[in-house]
Amino acid sequence: MPQTAAGRRRPRPGLRDNGSAMNAGRPLRRRLIVGSTVLVLTVGAGGAVVVTAPFTGEPQAAAQTSTPTGATAAVREGPLSAQVNTNGTLSYAGQDDGSPYTAVNQAEGIYTALPAQGRSINCGDVLYTAGDDPVPLLCGARPGYRALSYGDEGWDVQQLNKNLVDLGYATTSQLDPNEDDFTYQTYKALKELQEKIGADETGKLKLGEAVFLPGASRVSKVVAKLGTRAVPGTPVFEATSTGRQVTVELNAAQQSAVKVGDKVQITLPDNKITLGKVARIGTVANSAAEEQATGGGSANATIPVYVSLDKPEDAGTLDQAPVQVEITTDGVDKALIVPVTSLTGQAGGGYAVERVDAQGAHRIVPVKLGLFDNAKGLVQVTGELKAGDRVVVPST
Repeated sequence: MPQTAAGRRRPRPGLRDNGSAMNAGRPLRRRLIVGSTVLVLTVGAGGAVVVTAPFTGEPQAAAQTSTPTGATAAVREGPLSAQVNTNGTLSYAGQDDGSPYTAVNQAEGIYTALPAQGRSINCGDVLYTAGDDPVPLLCGARPGYRALSYGDEGWDVQQLNKNLVDLGYATTSQLDPNEDDFTYQTYKALKELQEKIGADETGKLKLGEAVFLPGASRVSKVVAKLGTRAVPGTPVFEATSTGRQVTVELNAAQQSAVKVGDKVQITLPDNKITLGKVARIGTVANSAAEEQATGGGSANATIPVYVSLDKPEDAGTLDQAPVQVEITTDGVDKALIVPVTSLTGQAGGGYAVERVDAQGAHRIVPVKLGLFDNAKGLVQVTGELKAGDRVVVPST
């Protein structure tokens, strides 16, 4: 055995400071498996150590393991993030529950023009024609339910007034967009809109002479057929918004780790990376009850998470495209960081790393675990360590 300068024997790797063996018998082989929610240290002698919940950072009791001599890695100090890595679907945004909007016809006549699937239509543009009458899209959270004319008042009049101002047919000094009265200025501005789209310039809005949807729309499915009769109360087409979003079916067990506003990295089908953030989280879990009922096996419950894109133009015209999603759920600006593979389970519970000093002496240092960076295989630790120390990272 090598002698130190003072003539003392240098402790073997895998021994405690007092020189006692961490485990008698044959050396133990250790393998580290990093998952999205669990971390498993597999001990060659048949035991296993489970480091649960990278999102809670609370380790469970673990069996003692020995650490074979191997390569070392430096303890470093710096920022660290925790992520949830999963798959998603890039599409156009629909309603809050993910379903499309439905444009319902209230006009009469024969459909003489219908929009093409995939067409984007802005508020103020013509959606379709029934008979020879163009039916424009107007923006509003609620559908129209009656004819509107001079002297009327109500929330539906306010929706009309806001459209007329937003579309430039009246200025705010001429017509208050929050006004719920059908005034003379409403009448004048509506006539200008009707002239622009080629409709009869009546200054009135009959039921069926416009369709209200929440905003600019992209036609996803045309239901009506050219040449058929336009029946009031029947759908013309289904539509989404023109905004882009990624939908993630998140494992319900991870729901508490993700929150609105979390930053997201999205890898597109061509491997281009674009950024976004969590815009909305669903409240109803999908439990795959139908699959279970038909004998297809059980599946984990999931929660829909909707991600908006910082640069929607990066998505091009992709629709229903599979993407990779990395949600950053937490982070620290200053952490002591070691490779996950340097962790060793202790017999009494908890974890340790094997530190190697400048003279080559090995010491087992207990540590507490913090954030996990699963993508890079790193973990935040606290203990008798400092940046620049070296810890053993054995080969598998």
